[in-house]
Amino acid sequence: VNESNTASLSCIQRDSQEEDLTPEDYQQFKTLGSACLTEGASEQLLKFVQEEKNQVLLGDTCSPNKLLQNMLEMIEDIDPGAISETIVVLLPHLQTVVLRLEDRRAACLGLSLSALHGQLSRLPVPYTLQQEEEDECGLCGCCAALALFLRPFVDELTSKDGKEEAAAEDEELKVELLKLYVYVERFFLSTCPSKILILSLNGSVTDSSLYRDSRACLAYLVFVELLTVESFPAVFSPLYLLQCNMEHIDHLLTRYESHLRKGLALMENSLKKVEDNSLPVGLMELRSFYGGPQNLRLILTDCPMRHLRESGLQLFQIFIDKLDTEAKHKFFRCMLKTSNHEGVESYVIKNIRRQIAFSMKGNPNKYFLGLDLLPLLALVFILPHGAETNLLTNMDKIMEGLNLLRYVFLKAICCLVWITIKEEYLKMLRVALSMSRAYYSSELKALKEGQKLKARAELTGCLVSQVLESALVTFDLMDSLTVRIEEITEETLS
Repeated sequence: VNESNTASLSCIQRDSQEEDLTPEDYQQFKTLGSACLTEGASEQLLKFVQEEKNQVLLGDTCSPNKLLQNMLEMIEDIDPGAISETIVVLLPHLQTVVLRLEDRRAACLGLSLSALHGQLSRLPVPYTLQQEEEDECGLCGCCAALALFLRPFVDELTSKDGKEEAAAEDEELKVELLKLYVYVERFFLSTCPSKILILSLNGSVTDSSLYRDSRACLAYLVFVELLTVESFPAVFSPLYLLQCNMEHIDHLLTRYESHLRKGLALMENSLKKVEDNSLPVGLMELRSFYGGPQNLRLILTDCPMRHLRESGLQLFQIFIDKLDTEAKHKFFRCMLKTSNHEGVESYVIKNIRRQIAFSMKGNPNKYFLGLDLLPLLALVFILPHGAETNLLTNMDKIMEGLNLLRYVFLKAICCLVWITIKEEYLKMLRVALSMSRAYYSSELKALKEGQKLKARAELTGCLVSQVLESALVTFDLMDSLTVRIEEITEETLS
């Protein structure tokens, strides 16, 4: 009987190669398939089903809803020793079934991904690069098969992007795919060294520390395979992905060194996909978009590791570049009010000057050329303690502010308000300079007289003397800038 059934299946196969199968052929396949299972000929039936040319026969023969239910049950009941083999064989058929679904396809895809992830997480993972290449446990092959499984759904969404109004089903499909993508990316970055991210984007990994955490390795393997589906990230708005990641970034930037690196890497990876000057001011109201930059500012001011401060500064500028004009204005005001660090404030003032220059080059706006600029300038041209302000501590901010003033009057951007700001600020600065110069000059004179009496303290006194002399040079530089600004103002007004 088994031989007869096998021969009949082969006959159907030959007929399918010559012409379209008839409804009678499908019914015969159902009957013979059931007979094979009943009589213990499952191996012959499985071999028939696995052949690519017979896969359409299987999909057209059975109800896709019933097939999906049966396949999900098969996935949940896989024997631990046959997980990889079963998933690799089953995924192409599962793809065919889900694609044939007319209703609730997105939800069914989500159920399928959840079931698959549950079984993949049970597989032993490689602990070295050699084990990954050998793939004895089949995990890498399963991840590659998963990427192929997802490709038609990703391509379908990409082909519709911007060409027609998105249907509700398409939006649900995006959500299900995004759940997997964001979960894998977040988990991978929160578990693995940030440099692994850079390597994975290039398709190679050389650091064995990745393999110390089995869940991280699983996340990495899925992440890299998803990257092979080139259009996968394109399905989702870069802004949407950034919003999904910002809360996670905010969390990482408050942790210790290794997590800081991961947070910086995730923030950079998320921001670089966003167009310059595109982040709206409304995002600044979100807690994560406020907390993330504030934590980044703390890295710039408090982190003892120079390489992280340098990376943070680069990312600080990238974040500024992505904000639209109004958002930049609000962000600058926030930083000038809350940073309490003259280095950060001087960097912000430098960016304000860039925005004024940008606005003058055919990009006029009220935030950096109009009246809305005045509240920002009020935070720039201020001495925190009036004439008694420590000019050395605030040197960077003061010098950058003077350079901004000089630029404004050189470009003839002068009005009564600018002139008033200049007069009030420079008047107070002159008083502060006079007081500081007198104080440091007297200190330097007293030090030199004391050195004559205490020769043994000569080295320490020499160092202090250099500091005092450097301070006087700085005051002279500030004074020369104020004089130059006055000259430019008079030339402009005349």
